[in-house]
Amino acid sequence: MSAPTRQIFVTTALPYANGPFHIGHIMEYIQADIWVRFQRARGARVLFVCADDAHGAPIMIAAEKVGVTPREFVAGIAAGRRQYLEGFEIAFDHWHSTDSPENTELSQSIYTALKARGLIASRSVEQFFDPVKGMFLPDRYIKGECPNCGAKDQYGDSCEVCGAVYAPTDLRDPYSTLTGARPELRSSEHLFFRLSDPRCVSFLQRWTREDDRWGRPRLQAEVLAKAKEWLGEGLAADEPGHDSTPADDGASSGARLADWDISRDAPYFGIEIPDAPGKYFYVWLDAPIGYLASLKAFCAREGIDFEALLADPSLEQVHFIGKDIIYFHVLFWPAMLHFAGRKAPDRVNVHGFITVSGEKMSKSRGTGISPLRYLELGLNPEWLRYYIAAKLNGRVDDIEFNPDDFLARINSDLVGKLVNIASRCAGFLVKRFDGRLAAVDTAVAADFAARWAGIDAVAELYETREYGRAIREVMAYADRINEYIDAEKPWELARDPACAADLHRVCSSALRAFADLALLLAPVLPVTARRVAAMLALPSQAWSAIGVPLPEGHRIQPYQHLMTRVEEKQLDALFGIEPALPAGDGKTAAGPIAATTAAGATATSASAGAPPATITIDEFAKVDLRIGTIVAAERVQGSDKLLKLSVDIGGPAPRTVFAGIQAAYQPDRLVGRQTVVVANLAPRKMKFGVSEGMVLAASDESGAVAGLYLLEPHAGARPGMKVR
Repeated sequence: MSAPTRQIFVTTALPYANGPFHIGHIMEYIQADIWVRFQRARGARVLFVCADDAHGAPIMIAAEKVGVTPREFVAGIAAGRRQYLEGFEIAFDHWHSTDSPENTELSQSIYTALKARGLIASRSVEQFFDPVKGMFLPDRYIKGECPNCGAKDQYGDSCEVCGAVYAPTDLRDPYSTLTGARPELRSSEHLFFRLSDPRCVSFLQRWTREDDRWGRPRLQAEVLAKAKEWLGEGLAADEPGHDSTPADDGASSGARLADWDISRDAPYFGIEIPDAPGKYFYVWLDAPIGYLASLKAFCAREGIDFEALLADPSLEQVHFIGKDIIYFHVLFWPAMLHFAGRKAPDRVNVHGFITVSGEKMSKSRGTGISPLRYLELGLNPEWLRYYIAAKLNGRVDDIEFNPDDFLARINSDLVGKLVNIASRCAGFLVKRFDGRLAAVDTAVAADFAARWAGIDAVAELYETREYGRAIREVMAYADRINEYIDAEKPWELARDPACAADLHRVCSSALRAFADLALLLAPVLPVTARRVAAMLALPSQAWSAIGVPLPEGHRIQPYQHLMTRVEEKQLDALFGIEPALPAGDGKTAAGPIAATTAAGATATSASAGAPPATITIDEFAKVDLRIGTIVAAERVQGSDKLLKLSVDIGGPAPRTVFAGIQAAYQPDRLVGRQTVVVANLAPRKMKFGVSEGMVLAASDESGAVAGLYLLEPHAGARPGMKVR
C-alpha cells in the first residue's frame, strides 16, 4: 500500500503594498520556491500562495500624498508584481490581497471566535496624537529613543537594534515623523487580544517547544531561544541557543508577554471591527489572516472545499518569513489561530537578511540591488537563484551578495562544471552515434555513486533548507563526472575509429550522470532543468527518476546552448559603476591637488599647460570639506589600486572611503593619521562596496603615484571640523 500524498500549504511573508519588491523579498520567495519545487518533485500536493499586505495608515498616507484612493494606490503597486515573480521563476499558485472580501470575512470571524473565548478585552489607552496632522499616530509614524537600549530614531512598536517590542508611549523623546511635532497623549478606547492570558501562555510554551509531525523541531534554535525570552522562560544548559545566562527567577509565569492592541481609530484604511463603530483592525491582525484569505480565494477558483481542506489533519501549514517579524508569527499568529478553533502552523521557517559586500541594504546609501534592474539588464534569473541558494542554510544567518564571488561562483559551477559536461559530450553522441546511448556501464555508474553523498542525502538537505550544503554535494558529483571526462579524453578517442566503442561508452555515461545533476538542481534551476529534459528526452522530471539510468538506445536531441558566463561589465551596470575617469578630462578638482576617487584613479586638475577653470565663491561653498581621522585601513581584495579606509569625520559612525593610494601607502601606517575629506560627495556604488566620500591628496601634474601625498591638517584639528 502506497503512502498517502503529502499535502502542504506554504506561504511567504506578505509584502507591504507601498512599494515594489526589493532584493530581500526576492531572496525569501526564491528560498520558498525552491522548497516548494522540491516537494512537488517528490510527489507532494503543495498549495503555494501569497498576497499584498494592503491595509494600514502608511498606505492611507502614501495614497493621500499622490492624490488617489488607498485602493487605487494598492492596485498600482499590485500591477507591477507579476514581472518580478515570472522573471525569477517564482511559481505561486495564487497572489491575493488583504483588502478582499475573503480577508474581511475571515478576520471578523476569527475576532468573533476569540471574543467568545474571553480573549478580547477593552480598555482606555493613552495614545499619541499629532496636533498638526489632527490624527492619532500609527506606531510607525512615531520615532524616539528605544526604552530598552537607548538607540535613537527607533519606531513606535519595536527596536531594530535590540529587537525589543514595546508600546509607542514607552519611547523617550518621541516625535511625529509626519510633521516633526511632539505628539500629545490623548485617551481612546482600544481592543486587546489577551496574549498574556494563562491559556495563551501555556499553549505557546507547549507549541514553541514541540516537534513537527516529522520529528523535526518546529522552530529553529535561534527562534526558539527568542520565543522563550518573550515568554519569560529560561533555557536549560543543554538546549540549543543556551548562552549560559541564568534564567530570571519565576519568569515561567509569562509575565513578559503583553496583551496586544488590535484596534486603530478612524481615519484608517483597513477592516472595520464588527461590534466597535469607528474602530478598525490593526494591520498586523488581518495581515497574517491574509494567508488564509489567499488560500480561500484559490480554493474557490479551483473548486476546492476550503474549510474541509483546512480541517484535514494531514495538511501541513508552513510559513517562510524574515527574522524581523518573528514575534508576530511565533506568538500572536499561532495563539490567534488556536483559540479561534483553527490549526496552528506546523513550521515557521525564518531566514536572515541579505547584504551587499558586507553593507546592510539601504536605498538612501545606494547599497541595494534592484531586482527589476537585474531583469532589465538581461542578467540570467537563474544565476541569482543559484547564488542565493548556495548561500542559504536552515539557520537564521544573514547572507552576503558579493559581486566578485557571484561572478566566480556562477562561471565556475554552472558554466565550468555543470554545462561543461553536456557541451563536451552531447555533440559526439549526436554526430557519431545518431544521438543514441550505449549500454549502461555499471562499473562507471557505481564509481560515480560511491564518490558523492547520494540522492537521499541531498533530499534531506533540501527538506531542511540546507540549500548551500545540497549544492556543494551536487557540485561534488559534477566534479567527479568532469574528472572522469578529463581522464577518458573523449576528444582524443574521437580521433581514432578503433576507439568508437569507448567514445560511445564515455559520452553515454557522462550524459546519464548529467541528467541526474539537472534533476537534482531542478528546484534551483527550473528553466535549465526543462531545457536539459528536452535535450535528453527525459521520460520524467520527478525526483524518483534521479539515479534511474536512461536505457541503451535512448535517443537524445542535438545539444542546445544552456547558459552563458557572467561578465564583469554586467555587474558593473547592475551596480551603476562608471569607468574611472582619465586624468585631465576636465571633470576633476582644480589646482595641483588630486582627489583619490572611488574608482581608484588619482585625478589631477587639468591637462598640462591648460589653465584651471574659475569658479565662484558660492560654487566652492557647495563642497563640504571636513577633517577626518583614519581609524582603519585595509587592502581591497581583487584590486591593485584601492585601499578601503574607515574615516571618522565627526558623525555617528565612520565613513567608508575607497581611495586609489595602495601603491603609495601601507594600510597600517595610515591608521591614526588625519586628512581632508569631501563629506558631501554622493555615495558611489562599486563592486567592492559603497564609497561614502573622497580623501584629498596632492600630486604633480602627471598624477604619478610616486608623487602622491595625502593632505594633513595642522596638529590640534579634530574630526568633523569644517575646512573653509
